[in-house]
Amino acid sequence: MEEYILKVNNLCKKYGNTIVLQEVSLSVPTGSIYGLIGENGAGKTTLFRILAGLSRQTSGQVVLANANTEAEMIKERRNIGFMIEAPALYSNLSVLENLYISQLQYCGKKDTDCANQTLELVGLYGQKQKRAKHLSLGMKQRLSLASALLHNPKLLILDEPANGLDPMGIIAFRKLLLKLNADNNISIIISSHILDELEHIATDYSFLHNGKLLKEISSSDIFKSADSLELMKNRKK
Repeated sequence: MEEYILKVNNLCKKYGNTIVLQEVSLSVPTGSIYGLIGENGAGKTTLFRILAGLSRQTSGQVVLANANTEAEMIKERRNIGFMIEAPALYSNLSVLENLYISQLQYCGKKDTDCANQTLELVGLYGQKQKRAKHLSLGMKQRLSLASALLHNPKLLILDEPANGLDPMGIIAFRKLLLKLNADNNISIIISSHILDELEHIATDYSFLHNGKLLKEISSSDIFKSADSLELMKNRKK
């Protein structure tokens, strides 16, 4: 029987009379790199904010690692690293100082060894004294990822991390995610509005459109399903 690190059951989200998510259900296998594909405005960020506990669903259920009660969910969210929307960095502080602030916020203490090890992991150790405002966009994304990794999460949730990156930056970020998944046993959910960005790394996919889940499929089956592929490729044009 396949194990799942996350399940979403019939999730709905409304803002007034506006329906943002409608009966969304998905299952994320443990150890997978799960691609959430959808155009801008499809509801991807709203879904991620609910998973992070930053917003509450109108109805439906989120199950993290078999946690069902609110108390269990709060505990399990400590095992998740989030990158949602643009990286929140202190531009006049160094890379290392930014990590110290994240440690104080999320871990309650500063740990230099942990910070250095995390920067080594994401390839920023040599830039640790550089101010954040002098980093390239790719480096800023890596620093934001480092903040999400400080507490050794079991699951990473990444909201369109390739946005704005050049082709080489996208390739480098993909390699980093593959390494985290393989070497550190981290499950990853990553969103994009372009299928091609994820086809080299994702093991599973779901397609979100106007707040509705169109299809959930594994990478081994996706190219056998021409209707799904053509549908999403036509939408991005």
